[in-house]
Amino acid sequence: MAKKAHLLGFIQHGVNSHATGMWRHPKDKVGWNYARPEYWQHMARTMERGLFDAMFIADELAPYNTHANSSDPIVKYAVQFPTHEPSTIAPIITSATTHLGVGVTLSTAFEHPYSMCRRLSSLDHLSNGRIAWNIVSSYSKSEWEAYGAEMTDRGHRYERLDEYMELCYKLWNSWELDAIIADKESGVYADPSKVHEVVHEGTFFRSRGRHFVAPSPQGQPVLWQAGSSDRGRDFAAKHAEAIFAVLPTVARMRQYSDDLNTRVSERFNRPHGSVRLIYGVQTVVAETREEAQAKYERILACIPPEGALAWMSGHFGLDFSTFDLDDLIQDIEVPGIQGLFESILYARDGAPVTIRDAAIIYAQGMGMPVLVGTPADIADRLEEFMDDGGADGFMLIATYTPGCFEEFVDLVVPELQRRGRYRTEYPGTMLRENLLND
Repeated sequence: MAKKAHLLGFIQHGVNSHATGMWRHPKDKVGWNYARPEYWQHMARTMERGLFDAMFIADELAPYNTHANSSDPIVKYAVQFPTHEPSTIAPIITSATTHLGVGVTLSTAFEHPYSMCRRLSSLDHLSNGRIAWNIVSSYSKSEWEAYGAEMTDRGHRYERLDEYMELCYKLWNSWELDAIIADKESGVYADPSKVHEVVHEGTFFRSRGRHFVAPSPQGQPVLWQAGSSDRGRDFAAKHAEAIFAVLPTVARMRQYSDDLNTRVSERFNRPHGSVRLIYGVQTVVAETREEAQAKYERILACIPPEGALAWMSGHFGLDFSTFDLDDLIQDIEVPGIQGLFESILYARDGAPVTIRDAAIIYAQGMGMPVLVGTPADIADRLEEFMDDGGADGFMLIATYTPGCFEEFVDLVVPELQRRGRYRTEYPGTMLRENLLND
């Protein structure tokens, strides 16, 4: 049987997401306020109407300040600014829907595993089992400076992350299934011998205490990761139930898919198919190719060049204001997010890319493939990414909202369903059920 796609909406809790300058677009948030519940409820209902697995909420903890050693251009051009805290809208989204999950990006850098587990278990209860955690460790200097902390050595990042997860698993698994008695006559609510105290003395963390939240519907949130480096891929293959990657070509998708699947099954002895590979795409769809191309050109026209450079500087940890814009990106090494940098290196299938061009490519949607055309055109490419690239599904990056998701649901989803490449109903009620089932 042909593989069926999984779909997620990629968004940020702010005025602008990952397509720089979209707040300027004449169709962006018309009649909506991104800071109000009604906007998120409508977005959620739109995605659920399209049978999406989840709304995936990215995050950044502080405005980037790498470009010219200032966050001024980030503020000036609304480059992921302002951005509100992601987990606060999870209950708003799940209370407006019955199946749609919510993936929240939460950093391990400045929060202890004990409070992280408590927050995520609480959200999983409130959503009736529809929460995912995108596990990140903060990478930009602006985040560390905002928290008044010294940036940790990259060499120890994954050792710390592994221990972080070890303590999380101990807490989530510390309640036995029959721990709650709730006997009103005797007054005994829970058996203390079955709510185990976790004692952890590690290299990076110490903790002694009981998990303060009863087991949630999923037991623990769905675990999401975006590993790109060699160490990152190992971490993702070891812990994640779904992996998000930005890969600009089918060939890069296939290389990544083969590598991750091998790591999952051979290095970590996990069952084949137990980890979903979700690849980022940006779509611009219309009834005709001419209309779609015109829409795409309008999106490009909204990108501010300086804002694009500032965003690229922030993600890659390198001040691109000090370079000649005609320098080739292939001649530069960056300390920041390696996987996303590769999306620029291979954006033109290996052909040279200048810094000027790289900034605009990145500002469109972090180097993801941009699919412009009719519903059939878009469906053709998505099928190619699944069949030849090994994708299990797609993270649909926002352009103007909520219109980009409404258009995809109204135009592309029916085309995928007609081809038998997309579900016609949800297989379950909890996120893990929907994500791990075809």
